[in-house]
Amino acid sequence: MEVKSVAKDTGLSARKVRLLLNEVRGKKVEDALTVLQFAASPSAKVIAKVVKAAASDAENNFMLNAADLKVVKIYADDAPMLKRFMPRSRGRADRIMKRSSHITVVVAEQED
Repeated sequence: MEVKSVAKDTGLSARKVRLLLNEVRGKKVEDALTVLQFAASPSAKVIAKVVKAAASDAENNFMLNAADLKVVKIYADDAPMLKRFMPRSRGRADRIMKRSSHITVVVAEQED
């Protein structure tokens, strides 16, 4: 059985989040949380929160064993962008795109 958890509109760029997601994908939940705990990226805290939410949902709602859970799928999709303008010289303006993302984590019991 697969259990899914999603964090919407995180305020983190999907491109930067994917760097950490690639290191966590396929690991056991305990190992993934350890990797995220010692990661230097500020996005690690948000990713860890989603992984913990998926694991606790699996444990409490579906009675799965927390020690056997594995991160099956984890991905970041683009969320709506905030579009801003920065004034420049001679009356011009540059567009600033404040990107955001949705982080999705799917955990399942590890099969032996």
